[in-house]
Amino acid sequence: MDAVQLAQEVTPYIATAVTAYGTAVLTRFEGVATDATVSFGQRLLQRLIRREDAAAELTDEQSAVIDAVSDLAKNSDDEDFLVALRLQIRRLLAAHPDLTEDISGMMQSSPASGDHIQFHGPIFGPVQGKGEQRNYFNKGIL
Repeated sequence: MDAVQLAQEVTPYIATAVTAYGTAVLTRFEGVATDATVSFGQRLLQRLIRREDAAAELTDEQSAVIDAVSDLAKNSDDEDFLVALRLQIRRLLAAHPDLTEDISGMMQSSPASGDHIQFHGPIFGPVQGKGEQRNYFNKGIL
């Protein structure tokens, strides 16, 4: 899977975790999350920003992802910040093919394995289903 497609698939999970925890998602332990989607988003984010060597510095791409998470946490209702997060994730994945492979493997066990999620704006609460399910979330239309 290429970095562009993978970033599109990963970002909704991370954005859901950011919406749930704000910037605390960067430091919370994954066991704290009770929702499968939020927990999975936390695990993805932690893998993206984890250093292989504890003494190593974050890469520029990892720092940019952290900054984008912080921006999204402060502006969760602004879709531009979601797009910025997806762009930074894509840049990180493109710069680190080994990380792309790891994240692709993680996506095989996502809460929605085999399904596709499209995310447009913040989602509050879990969205889960089996079989054929389509959820449409339009701002201002309830």
